[in-house]
Amino acid sequence: MLEKLGCAVAALCVAAPAVAQDRSQDEIVVTGRGLDVPPGDAAYDVVTIDRARLADTASNRIEDVLADVAGLAQYRRSTSSSAHPTSQGITLRGLGGNASSRALLLLDGVPQTDPFGGWVPFPAYMPGRLAGVRVTRGGGSGFAGPGALAGTVELESGSPAELGLLNLGAFYGSRNSVDANAVAAVPVRSGFFTVAGQYGRSDGFVPIVNPGRVDRAAPYEQASLAVRGVTDVGGGTELQTNLSGFTDQRDRGTAYTDVLSKGADASVRLVHRGNGQKGEWGWSALAYLQVRQFESGFASISAPRDTVSPVVQQEVPATGIGGRIEVAPPVGGGVTLRLGGDLRRVSGETRELYTFVGTNPTRRRIAGGASLTTGGFANASYNSGGLTLDAGGRLDHWTIYDGSLFEAPLAAGPVLTDSRYANRHGWEPTGRLGAAYAMGPVTLRAAGYRGWRLPTLNELYRPFRAGADATAANPGLDPERLWGGEVGVDLRPLPDLVFRATGYWNRLDGAIANVTLARGPGTFPGVGFVSAAGAYRQRQNLDAVEAKGIELDGQWTLGAWSLAGSWAYADSRVHASGAAVSLDGLRPAQTPRFQGSATLAWRAALANASVTARYAGARFEDDQNSARLDPAWTVDATLGVPVTRALRIEGRAENLFDAEVQAGISGGNVIERATPRTLWIGLRYAMR
Repeated sequence: MLEKLGCAVAALCVAAPAVAQDRSQDEIVVTGRGLDVPPGDAAYDVVTIDRARLADTASNRIEDVLADVAGLAQYRRSTSSSAHPTSQGITLRGLGGNASSRALLLLDGVPQTDPFGGWVPFPAYMPGRLAGVRVTRGGGSGFAGPGALAGTVELESGSPAELGLLNLGAFYGSRNSVDANAVAAVPVRSGFFTVAGQYGRSDGFVPIVNPGRVDRAAPYEQASLAVRGVTDVGGGTELQTNLSGFTDQRDRGTAYTDVLSKGADASVRLVHRGNGQKGEWGWSALAYLQVRQFESGFASISAPRDTVSPVVQQEVPATGIGGRIEVAPPVGGGVTLRLGGDLRRVSGETRELYTFVGTNPTRRRIAGGASLTTGGFANASYNSGGLTLDAGGRLDHWTIYDGSLFEAPLAAGPVLTDSRYANRHGWEPTGRLGAAYAMGPVTLRAAGYRGWRLPTLNELYRPFRAGADATAANPGLDPERLWGGEVGVDLRPLPDLVFRATGYWNRLDGAIANVTLARGPGTFPGVGFVSAAGAYRQRQNLDAVEAKGIELDGQWTLGAWSLAGSWAYADSRVHASGAAVSLDGLRPAQTPRFQGSATLAWRAALANASVTARYAGARFEDDQNSARLDPAWTVDATLGVPVTRALRIEGRAENLFDAEVQAGISGGNVIERATPRTLWIGLRYAMR
């Protein structure tokens, strides 16, 4: 099915602009974007990352770009060069404690988290093909889609105006690393066509701070390709077609821990913006398909780290399919209205080999299911003078169905488990209200919101291991639901100088967390044997996680110079009872109090330089707050020197002073680190 749809989308990407060129000789301007952002968004805490910043990062990875927004965090501090893919969910405002994303991530309107696991395939998103990133802190964004529990992150593909005609880069770095990328954007009458590809590899570094005999470097090899076509099909309506794919192969630094992720996405969107002042309707229609394949091995390592043995081999195929339709009727009188509906169906299963004798598995497990979310939304904005009001809401119906667990020996013998879980369904009303009032250089903001998130199939059905620790799934998990509010002030004393400050309160009811139930050694349901160095955990709904905090953002531009900074403080606490009562009053796992980032950049027509300093505050690895990860300061730097008007030499430095950034602690106080100092040198060719 994917091959046929991919061929159709690719044909549309190539043929549609050509057809449009033959159709009309009039100059038609297309943007490739969706409907315009409602003016009511001025009432919320919104941060944008522009094209210049996307093209000027030390790692050339999108997760490092997102780190510019304080309070936006992955579950662990490692990048996609070394982290396990399942740990790379994103969240905001101290609502951590879970590796599934609690923020809604979109690319050109399409949800991007893994259909099965809710994590983010970061190697799929080459920063060089994007025009910008828009981050809305806070939940309840009705028109963006369900799942905006902690906020919304919107990635927007670039056009020739932002990308240029051709951009080629080739870099060599520490540990025999390679980073090669190319972007071509071809304008044609009535549209444009873009192709973007990236390839990276490295011998990797040893992720364990004090390695044992079984530890080794963790290499990676990653690639992505994206093809996009945009054209005007008449009457001011744009046809936008996208086809992309990625592959991501990593090693976790010991035997039996190979990881392979790959996937392909296809989408078609029609956009008609209209002109409300002329009584024209705007509308948009989107359909998409996502296919993912995830494979991972997990190992058991002895306490002195001198022996290693396989414990689980997992294969997880998953599919996501969905669509949305929205309209923007011409209301007038300073009112902007958006109405619509969307749906998303995800399905997948984990296929596992486990209970190894030596290097041979003796049992197999198949567990999985599907979920369907359908919803309708409405959003109204009012703008008059300095006053902006916004109100939005949605009503979603969710269904979790076809859940099952099958376990059996590989050799002859009786079936161990053959369970079918009851189908479940429910309704979720969510929304947000916001107001802003501008008085010259000062704008006051206030907002309240309610969001929700359905448990992922991964949380419901897939167990996992991290070092010696093992975590069981829980097919009975309920949705997470959040109430929150915020107040803020924006100051713009000069046209090129802006400060933003926001204070917020969030309460996440039913927060899903990995709850420690026992210590090894022992054999436990859903995971098998856990050694004396490990802990046995299960995903459970806590009573709540409550977070209060402050976010500060600023930006100053003076000619070719710019200075941008972001700082976040989050006081997050768990409310728990029953089996998890010992967690009451503790901090959620992997949730720091402080995060900060600042970038000083100089960008001329042909040259550039930047320095980025980041602070990652201390946090706890586990739910019981017994394993503390130290805080860390890191510094990144970039430098570009022209050779000709189109060619330049670029140098990049990640973690310039080689700070130890602790990413995780597993049983026996084994510390895993994030990327050490990595230096890059290469060439960049750009044709405008």
